Amino acid sequence: MRIALINENSQAAKNGLIVNELKRVAEPMGHEVLNIGMFDAEDKALTYVQNGILASILLNTKAADFIVSGCGTGEGAMLALNSFPGVLCGYVVEPSDALLFREVNDGNAIALPFAKGFGWGAEINLRYIFEKLLSTKGGNGYPPERREPEQRNKKILDAVKEVSYRPLIEVLKGIDQELLKGAVNRPSMREALEKYGEDGEVKSFVLSLID
Repeated sequence: MRIALINENSQAAKNGLIVNELKRVAEPMGHEVLNIGMFDAEDKALTYVQNGILASILLNTKAADFIVSGCGTGEGAMLALNSFPGVLCGYVVEPSDALLFREVNDGNAIALPFAKGFGWGAEINLRYIFEKLLSTKGGNGYPPERREPEQRNKKILDAVKEVSYRPLIEVLKGIDQELLKGAVNRPSMREALEKYGEDGEVKSFVLSLID
């Protein structure tokens, strides 16, 4: 599985800490980590809304299989990611949230609070979150006796989202183009799309916007 990390501007300085903990857990399990940025406070700024744009592009082109994102509280990033098609983002504060989100909701993204409650031992909490997140393939249900109804509800949710969201290419062409260009015009996005993205209208359109 390819896991992409996306930080927004208020928490860019923590990118190194977060990606190190993510790699520490993910890479021994055979997963690959893509660091999309922001890499530090000097990097080109991203808002949490732009995090949603990037997450949707990466997931819909299959350049990434899972997104780790967040902001100060994690709430804005969660709302932004869920605003875009092809993204099912959970709000995760502690390890049990990560496990239950994967087991019950089987989503493809999480939003974390990187400021609120992020104090002494925060890197340990991150590590345990990533361990629980990646300890399951997802969708197994919890508790086990609820497996069938939970899997059925997930299929219902997926079907509803298919109807209630426009195709991503329409969204990308319809939103503010300066907002879009400000998000995608990053070397890390070009590299991820060129190396891993499935050929198609979304990939071609996004690459055309990157200098």
